[in-house]
Amino acid sequence: MTYSIVARSGDSLGVATATCTLAVGAAVPAAAPGVGAVATQARTNRAFRARGLKLLRAGAAPDEVLAAFAQEDTAFGERQVAVLDADGRGAVWTGPECLAWAGGWVRPDVVVAGNLLAGREVLEKMDAAFAAHPSQPLADRLLAALAAGEDAGGDRRGRQSAALLVVAGPQDCGWPPPTIVDLRVDDHADPVGELGRLLALDPAAGSSAGAP
Repeated sequence: MTYSIVARSGDSLGVATATCTLAVGAAVPAAAPGVGAVATQARTNRAFRARGLKLLRAGAAPDEVLAAFAQEDTAFGERQVAVLDADGRGAVWTGPECLAWAGGWVRPDVVVAGNLLAGREVLEKMDAAFAAHPSQPLADRLLAALAAGEDAGGDRRGRQSAALLVVAGPQDCGWPPPTIVDLRVDDHADPVGELGRLLALDPAAGSSAGAP
């Protein structure tokens, strides 16, 4: 029911997500500088956000984070989770009970994932849009990925909310993390477009570039 991208650029980490349900930013993304980023979706287990960051802080690799979730959550087959650490290593899980089209993949510094999508092309367009402009601020690249996913069909039920979260810095600062960008559109006819309008108003957004 959601499509997300989790990515790193230099010492910046971020998550962008959109869906056809209310307030996706309150449920899906989490990130901490010097630690990593998480997107939890499908039948969302919100506890994965803090738990995932805790495991990354303890030295777990992203695939080990997913293995821990699988052991701890009896409904893991209904979940979809993307994890990226501060070194750009990623992992993704799409449970067999997620609604089609559902899937995701990992490449260095990027994880894309989605469920109940119009098709695989949603994630393909997101990934390509993110890669197209490596020198731009991370927030801009993440927003471009969301827009490309929506143009490719996005959530096949429609659209309602979107969110963008970017943190930066080499040091873990605990919870809640200091954020460069933390924008949420909870209920809107054009949530990704509205997210772009808000990003353009945010004076801190231009500092989220990091070094590609």
